Amino acid sequence: MNSQEYINQLFSLEGHVGIVTGASRGLGLGTAQVLTRAGATVYNLDMAERSQEKPVEGNMTDILVDLTDRAAVKEAVEGIVRKEGHLDFLVNNAGITFKCRAEEFPLEKYRKIQDINLETVFEMCRMCYPYLKDSRYIGRIVSITSMAAYLGHSGTVPYCMTKSGVKGLTIGLAEEWKNDNILVNSVAPGWFSTKLNQELYRQNPERHKAALAKPTLGRFGDPVEIGYMILFLLSQCSTYLTGQDFAVDGGALTHGF
Repeated sequence: MNSQEYINQLFSLEGHVGIVTGASRGLGLGTAQVLTRAGATVYNLDMAERSQEKPVEGNMTDILVDLTDRAAVKEAVEGIVRKEGHLDFLVNNAGITFKCRAEEFPLEKYRKIQDINLETVFEMCRMCYPYLKDSRYIGRIVSITSMAAYLGHSGTVPYCMTKSGVKGLTIGLAEEWKNDNILVNSVAPGWFSTKLNQELYRQNPERHKAALAKPTLGRFGDPVEIGYMILFLLSQCSTYLTGQDFAVDGGALTHGF
């Protein structure tokens, strides 16, 4: 085996089947682009239609579903397993936020953020558990946290709460499922170039300037760079990693906010 064949074997996801939630745009779509190019079959569970700005090269199927509709999600997961015969990974990417000071935060918005960002992640893990533990590879779960799990963001306290919760969920499941053929990790993104962020920065150029100063590398990340880390965590290079949260933030956490 030559060096290129060895590298290809380490990072190949040929034959792997998995779910990425919220992969219609942004970080989820960037992740799906990477995983499908590595050979994985990816199912995108999302309420929104997939953005066509960056096409996916590979096997990706969209399933339009409200992730808070547990019965519909369960049916979707079971349908994937019936069709493919197995499930090997779950990437919990879908998430929302709302900007408002804590003392004025609408309770209905708070509950929605908790439902999507934390409870849905827990439920997705539980629904996929019986299939992941039977993976002929090693079952993998990768959830998206945030720098907000480490450092405060003014105006988004409920978001910070949920991302800290996902980090705790990762640690807890890694311990509880350590003997069940499942590795559980998470990834904390920094500032990335997504359509949502670009719209915000167009409205507020000063915010754009301030955000660009945060990463030590002095640039925003490309969504595929989150995908590269997730590929590593799904690959044969990470068989001794579980219960960890990996910051992909251009060095932002080295000097904080």
